[in-house]
Amino acid sequence: MSAQGYALVVVDMQNGFCHPEGSFPGVGLGLEGVDAAVRTAAIAVKQARAAEVPVIFTRHLYRLGRADEGPALIRDSPALALVNGLAAGSWDADVIDELECGPDDMKVDKVRFDAFQWTSLEPLLRGLAASRLMICGVVTNLCVETTVRSAFMRDIPVTLIEDACAAKTRRLHELSIEVLSSYELAEIVRVGDGFDAGDPQRSNYFGHWQNPEKLASNYITSG
Repeated sequence: MSAQGYALVVVDMQNGFCHPEGSFPGVGLGLEGVDAAVRTAAIAVKQARAAEVPVIFTRHLYRLGRADEGPALIRDSPALALVNGLAAGSWDADVIDELECGPDDMKVDKVRFDAFQWTSLEPLLRGLAASRLMICGVVTNLCVETTVRSAFMRDIPVTLIEDACAAKTRRLHELSIEVLSSYELAEIVRVGDGFDAGDPQRSNYFGHWQNPEKLASNYITSG
């Protein structure tokens, strides 16, 4: 199987970020296009599961009292603390229902943008023998991009599923994709263009050769 050695990491697709009643939309920090991104991520998750590709969900959350939030993130989103957003154990911190993340699914909890920092993600990937990542989630230019960069610095190749990501504005999303693609920090793909998270090497290879003009257009558009 061409998915051998891959894992799919779904970054922070939690109610707080992705649900209209979540804390981020509630404080004016909703994400443009997030509903479509969640639907696409759900497709990628189903593709990966069907091929027995490991799926890992990250959750950004804070313990009671928010001592682990830190001054930088408090300054970044002061209104979030006022509504106790992303509190551990809350509905807000749960993975959104559309992704069907159950009790037995693998979850990595974090308190910083980087899903590798101070978490079990790296040893988990070693234990799964996963040496290549597919990544999707929110927020594109924050936790997603930071995690992609962190994987790159660990020599872990990344395929970023662009249409399963979202940011506060479409422009911020596009800028992040442009940076990641221009400096080849990640391969940029789209489920809407035929990418299959259950068979990533085959879908990339044949998609590139079957429609080279579309591929070139995608790279020009993305940066």
